[in-house]
Amino acid sequence: MTVFPYDQFAKDYLKELLSPLGEVETSRNIAGEVREIDVWFAPRAEVVNATELGLLGRLATTAAIFEPYRNAINLGDVRSCMGKLFDVFAFLERQARRNNTRVEETDLPSLWIISPTASESLLAGFAATLDVDNWGSGVYFLPAHLKTGIVVIHQLPPTPETLWLRLLGKGRVQQQAIDELAILPENDPLRIVVLELLSNLKTILEVSQNLAPEEEDLIMRLSPLYEQRLAEATQQGIEQGIEQGIERGIERGIEQGIGQGVHQGQRIFVENLLRAKFGELDEELTAIIEPLLALPLTDSTALLLQLSNLSREELLARFN
Repeated sequence: MTVFPYDQFAKDYLKELLSPLGEVETSRNIAGEVREIDVWFAPRAEVVNATELGLLGRLATTAAIFEPYRNAINLGDVRSCMGKLFDVFAFLERQARRNNTRVEETDLPSLWIISPTASESLLAGFAATLDVDNWGSGVYFLPAHLKTGIVVIHQLPPTPETLWLRLLGKGRVQQQAIDELAILPENDPLRIVVLELLSNLKTILEVSQNLAPEEEDLIMRLSPLYEQRLAEATQQGIEQGIEQGIERGIERGIEQGIGQGVHQGQRIFVENLLRAKFGELDEELTAIIEPLLALPLTDSTALLLQLSNLSREELLARFN
């Protein structure tokens, strides 16, 4: 299948994680050029603590261009990325001349190419070197004036500091990172955001055609997280309902709040799932949400897990 779902996932993923640290744009066109930058990052003026993002946070301490790849980069990929970087340099210099100012070296963004693997010959051809003492394994630097680094995900050590980059890897590396993500505390903000993005990716893959074995394995690995997310959404709804009931100070209000909280959490989850599958919710699809939620939990869960194999007509027929 096309790598587009992964490309969009990577862009959304980096945008969500980096937004607290600064301004993030995805699919940004370079003025006067036809090149498109995957992720453009500009840090906030005030100091922001980025330690929770580990190695990814270190990459985002200065202005940067992020170019994530699903498959191993080749010679043309690196040259294309560097071409975008030099176009940005030229654009900033033209802008400075118009404003009678000067571009300092520190104002120029760095380029970070993120790839699951990279051949030794490719890295050697670009004179890419490691700085193990300061950065550990897997992070290669091109000569200083090129302001370019290559992150080889599958060479990164499996530590908490590299988790947020290893989630962009492939195969076993990504699956191990998903396992580590699953055992983080349920209230961890980054865990919540990434689980949402991974659930969306799973839904998109399920409705796609001609999946590779690796993609089928990824769907299977994400399925328990999907069910876990549903359970957490339900629990969150219960807690919200209890809180609302307590605020009213009426025991009956607590009981109703629990039921309303569960129902609200499940309804939102089902609505998002149907939108991902069919694009939008029209009157017919909206009309089946309540009957679906009224099913016994085992039946409704089984039906949602079968959703990828059902057409719109087949789903509607279940409730007619």
